[in-house]
Amino acid sequence: MTDMKELIRRAKELKEKGFSEREISEELNLSETTVSGLLSGALTELTSEDVRIVWRSIGVFPRRVKLIAEVMADIIEEELKKRGEEIDSVVGVATNGSIFATFVADILDTELIIYRPTPTGKGGHFASNYANPRRKRVVIIDDIYDTGATLEKAIADLEEFGSKAVLAVVLVNKTPKDFVKGVPLRALIRTVVIRS
Repeated sequence: MTDMKELIRRAKELKEKGFSEREISEELNLSETTVSGLLSGALTELTSEDVRIVWRSIGVFPRRVKLIAEVMADIIEEELKKRGEEIDSVVGVATNGSIFATFVADILDTELIIYRPTPTGKGGHFASNYANPRRKRVVIIDDIYDTGATLEKAIADLEEFGSKAVLAVVLVNKTPKDFVKGVPLRALIRTVVIRS
């Protein structure tokens, strides 16, 4: 789905079904800013800075997700060793980060914490069926880093529980940033906008 008319139609269809802009952005793999523009009519064409990331070819088979998680786990082990850090838990940001986090926690033999950001953009909560986030040293995993809002909220909410994020790992970083609220940020892939 790269046609603008189709993106606008799909965004409006999801909005009519009661999806929040955040949920629409996750479903369409677009930033919340882009979704706002699509819904308001202010955005009629994607600029070079609006990069849509679709990783469906990975997500349709658990074996492929696990292979990506193995790369993430390898990066985590490398970064922890380099920094002399240890972790108790892996935090998966729902929805898309949690699938990678599940496999990473298994590979690293750590607890799994699931963080659910709220659609309103104010904080989030930790799923009660998973590990308690209180006083832990953690790595946060998500699929895509764009505005940074979700990871910033996750870090702030972890701090309220007395926990410390020592690293954040994402599949794709759509920014030039290497840190989120002082926490090192690593990505398997980084998008770069080249202006002529």
